[in-house]
Amino acid sequence: MDEQLIKSGNLPLRRRSLLPGTGFFYPDSLDEDRSEERAREAIEGAEAVVVTDSDADGLGCIALVREMYDAALDVDPFLEEIENRLSEADQSDDEEDEDDEDQPESSVALLAAGPHSLTESLEYVADYAETGVDVFICDIAPDEYEPIAESVETIRKRSDRVSWYDHHQWPEAVAESVGEAGVDLVVGDSDEECSTDVALRSLDYEFDERFTDLAEVTRDHDLWLNEDPRSKDLADYAYWTSAEEYAAVVGAYGADLPESVEDYIAHRRVEKEQLIELAVDRAAYKSIGPWTVGVTYGRCSQNEVADGLQEAGADAAVIVKPSGSASIRGSETFEQAHLVARQVEGGGHPKAAGCKPDIYDDMMDYAYHWTTEGETTKRVILAAFRRVAEDVAAEDEAEQDEPTAE
Repeated sequence: MDEQLIKSGNLPLRRRSLLPGTGFFYPDSLDEDRSEERAREAIEGAEAVVVTDSDADGLGCIALVREMYDAALDVDPFLEEIENRLSEADQSDDEEDEDDEDQPESSVALLAAGPHSLTESLEYVADYAETGVDVFICDIAPDEYEPIAESVETIRKRSDRVSWYDHHQWPEAVAESVGEAGVDLVVGDSDEECSTDVALRSLDYEFDERFTDLAEVTRDHDLWLNEDPRSKDLADYAYWTSAEEYAAVVGAYGADLPESVEDYIAHRRVEKEQLIELAVDRAAYKSIGPWTVGVTYGRCSQNEVADGLQEAGADAAVIVKPSGSASIRGSETFEQAHLVARQVEGGGHPKAAGCKPDIYDDMMDYAYHWTTEGETTKRVILAAFRRVAEDVAAEDEAEQDEPTAE
């Protein structure tokens, strides 16, 4: 197949917004082989390993751990690379920055993961980490213990320290099992702390003030407070660049990013705003139970799109992505996002969750997904909203039927 067919950088913006990025079209087997090899290279010989989500909150945790171990990478080569990227006028969001295979390695290994790749990442640590290594797992909450049980228990037997720092909603049984395995599990209040906050207060180290500031600004975005303009910069930068680059830059500068990084963010943000506008314009609004649900489709920044849908009157926002996944965002009038997501292979917070319905059996299903702007995915998620609305109504009715104490 002509490789240019899967590179959407030269397409008109509206057409590009309907399709996933280039990486989507590479077989998982190629990614898995490459991921395992790179994980092995990073883990072997490391004095500590951090398995963390690849957003700004998760990567704030790796910056803290590397600072504590005096293992931060030199930031100057990354800044030079940013300058090089700025000189490329045709940079587009179809060409996400990847980790450089030749970049230096830290003695604290970084495995960027997520809910769907956590099991695999922990297996890599169990297979390749040396005896006595310290292991940190950050900003990820598993839905079940069984898939990670063997790896966690193997790692705990081999490691001097296994710590898990998070702030998501944990199923009680999973938290108990992780604790019983000997893991130091610290879960912060998801309404008050981000995972960087949890790591900052849990690590036995006197951090410089810039890391306290980094945690505060990261929290501002991760808890959707949006009171500090720097928090949007952190979130966008973490999304647009490699995990290693982000960790190195915020480790050196904290939340006050250097001028070259600010210039790079501004450059990328022009197209980002256009994609947000397209997604908001194609939204539809559905009345489900007591809520108005805004649902849209596109390759876009889900947080800002959700803000736009809520400004238009939505209590909840659903943003379906070309990759087949979806983001669900709540508000003061809808705090059941995690309940909806759990019904369609997902999970998260009461006001922010994600999922990927198991409805894609072959490429024809994806072709239909792209050409109908996610029609089937939207239908499945809206059906989950209806079930949650029915459950909420039943609970309210049961409470009203309970006799009041005299």
